[in-house]
Amino acid sequence: MSSVTRKKWEDLETPLKPSLMEAIKSFDFPTMTPVQTATIPLLLKNKDVAAEAVTGSGKTLAFLIPMIEILLRKKEVWKKNEVGGLVISPTWELSIQITEVLNQLLKNIDGLNCVSFVGAHELNENVQKFKHKGGHIIICTPGRLETMLTKNQYNLPATVKNLELLILDEADRLLDLGFEKSIATILSYLPKQRRTGLFSATQTKEVESLIRAGLRNPVSVSVKEKMSQSTPVSLDNYFIVTRDNGKLATLIAFVESRKVQKSMVFFPTCDTVAYWAKILPNLLRQLKIFSIHGKMKNKRKSVFDQFRKCENGVLLCTDVMARGIDIPEVDWVFQWDPPSKATAFVHRIGRTARQGQKGASLTLLLKSEDAYINFIDKNQKVKVGPLEDPATEEKTEELFKKIQLMNKGDRSLMDLSKLAFVSHIRAYSKHECSLLMRVKDLDMTAMGKTYGLLELPKMPEINKTVAEDYPRIAGLDINTVAYKNKKYEDIRLEKLAKYKETGEWPGLKKVIKQKATISWSKTKDSQQKRKENRAKRKESKEHKIKNNIEIKKRPKKRKAPATQSDIDEILTKVKK
Repeated sequence: MSSVTRKKWEDLETPLKPSLMEAIKSFDFPTMTPVQTATIPLLLKNKDVAAEAVTGSGKTLAFLIPMIEILLRKKEVWKKNEVGGLVISPTWELSIQITEVLNQLLKNIDGLNCVSFVGAHELNENVQKFKHKGGHIIICTPGRLETMLTKNQYNLPATVKNLELLILDEADRLLDLGFEKSIATILSYLPKQRRTGLFSATQTKEVESLIRAGLRNPVSVSVKEKMSQSTPVSLDNYFIVTRDNGKLATLIAFVESRKVQKSMVFFPTCDTVAYWAKILPNLLRQLKIFSIHGKMKNKRKSVFDQFRKCENGVLLCTDVMARGIDIPEVDWVFQWDPPSKATAFVHRIGRTARQGQKGASLTLLLKSEDAYINFIDKNQKVKVGPLEDPATEEKTEELFKKIQLMNKGDRSLMDLSKLAFVSHIRAYSKHECSLLMRVKDLDMTAMGKTYGLLELPKMPEINKTVAEDYPRIAGLDINTVAYKNKKYEDIRLEKLAKYKETGEWPGLKKVIKQKATISWSKTKDSQQKRKENRAKRKESKEHKIKNNIEIKKRPKKRKAPATQSDIDEILTKVKK
């Protein structure tokens, strides 16, 4: 753990080029952040660096400054399509953001330019841009670069043979998204004699493996602004324990009472983002509502740009926006649910309080989830303080009825509400903290009311009696709810007529044999346990064969499942 103080750019042991110093002044950062102070001198001394620093600590400039300096020091002039620097980041939003920062630095520096290779653009567009304009520094996502290298687009493998510096940004996220093979492929095309920098907000075993594979005798740097926590000191974190059906009412009341201008709200799934993006514009009329999730393709870039430029608005998103995105004006980050992975908690709240600015986060919890606060404190060293719920019970019930009427007015919205609800329950069942976040503890009626459902969907997690007792709009026949889109409604009415005539819904596959319904979460757990047991038996058998130990067939023994008293004992310990 390094204790690093801020230094002026002029105090660097190796002075930077005058043109680069002039470019740095445009950012109005007179001093370096701790991570910049620690890593820039090492990279300039030809060292490989593995850096860990809290989110929002200035990691982008920590690798772009030395990259430009290293390229400027080369005596020969860089050729048009000769690549000297390469930055790989997990998402195209982050790649574009890094490109914007780099372009600002290169604005008044002659002889260097950059290009971005990301999935937001067509492959041929990337190739043609590189062909005509060149690029001494490439900012890219791993999937797109791998494609361009393996398909030998515009002889790209030859252009990287003189690479000076490779940067893996948000390395842990790169691995979380399953880019191990892509990175391995990319590394095979790059020269061995190069400098490599690996930057991450958290260190994991997978990251350590990547360090061993891609870096030569690296210097490890871990910079935290405060030893007792893993978030910036300028970030205040809070939580509110809401009513079981009151998360929406709490969120709206909080935004209105605090006069929040620019914020991000993290939801668990793409469908939940899509649903609330339809609902919230009618409930928060004073703010513009934006939405981004992983299923969006071409729209993501334009939405991201619009949100960055707006003065007041709310961005509804999934964890696709949790890493590296820098929007300085964001003053609040809200979490609808605690994230499925504890490490994502730090990354989400890190979208505010960037570069030393003040910021705050709020996590909405149900009564059954209050133990999560102690868990996140011990697991991630994040201190979270309580706030009073600003929403009233009357407001909560009023919102439920209002959203029900909205769903009644358009069947497509009604369908989306069910999709969002089901995806939320399934995401909840896969939560990393399965002892604290249990589906069986959820009040399904209250959850349905939060989403303004007209009726609870049929799923294994919902008891039949609970579904029948769910509060509906008096006298409403679900079959009469129509699509606003006339084309869709005509098709539905035609199918409905055939269903009334034949008793079978057109296009619906017949179920030959009805099997016992098992919840999705239980099936998944059962499959995982069987897989682990097979691996253990195989390992034991191989050990006995190797050491000539007699293998005796014994009756299978199954471990007794954890009792309710065991679970209650664990929960009691966590809450203390």
